[in-house]
Amino acid sequence: MITKKRISWLYILETTVVDFIIVLLLGLAVYCYKMYIKQAPISIPSGITPFLGTAISILLSFKISQSYGRWWEARKIWGAIVNDSRSFVIQLQSYLNKDSDSNIKKMAHRQIAFCYSLGQSLRGLNPMDNIDKLIDKRDYQSIETHHNKPLALLQKNALDVKTIREKGDIDIFSQTKIDDTITRLTASMGKAERIKGTVFPTTYRLNLHISIYIFLICLTITLTNISVFYGLPLVLIIGTLFFMLEGAAYNLQDPFENRPSDTAVTAIARTIEINIRELLGEEEIPEPLKAESFYLM
Repeated sequence: MITKKRISWLYILETTVVDFIIVLLLGLAVYCYKMYIKQAPISIPSGITPFLGTAISILLSFKISQSYGRWWEARKIWGAIVNDSRSFVIQLQSYLNKDSDSNIKKMAHRQIAFCYSLGQSLRGLNPMDNIDKLIDKRDYQSIETHHNKPLALLQKNALDVKTIREKGDIDIFSQTKIDDTITRLTASMGKAERIKGTVFPTTYRLNLHISIYIFLICLTITLTNISVFYGLPLVLIIGTLFFMLEGAAYNLQDPFENRPSDTAVTAIARTIEINIRELLGEEEIPEPLKAESFYLM
């Protein structure tokens, strides 16, 4: 997640370098054609270029809005995971008797592992990384056989709650409340997986790119009546702005791709770990993750 710190211009421009070069070459080609092939002059009606520019602006606005909507939904989902993770541990401490401290700690650590595992899974990384210290060896080996590791962690917590209920350590009402929290966590995981698995229409970006190129070619032809030293830089500036906006929308549309613009799932998982360990009264509390350069992962 990009923070309020000063953003590197290299990061902003890196997605537009290729487009910048292409626009530069197209612009030079148009000026050369206009200058050296005078027997076949080209011209564009004055109303075409503003019309194309307005249409592209509307398309860009729509894409930015939809992309931010996906990013914001992902952030709300992880906000719900934060709330339900805290609630889960507090419910365990409230409903279970004093002799269940070891069970509470075991399930609470599994919940921390779930948050880290889910974040890694959504980013296409190994969901088992760095959770071996949070769960016992038996659980670790059992979860390795599952395709969906975060779901397996939730299942183990649910089965432990069922076992505790069968032993009579909690009543049916308490079990139902805890199960409701686990159900909400499962639903949040499913929502995040839906965003991850639903691709933003690639044809939209392709068509938008083509439209921007056509607009810039028309703009270059319109400006060939003025000096290349004024017209071409103007085209490059306008083109770069369009492509920068499109690039920002592209980065936001997929909030779990391990990029600086991602939802900060690792930092959120660390916050959950800190909160849960403090609820358990543990002494070894990790520090919150700090921003790397201008972003927080």
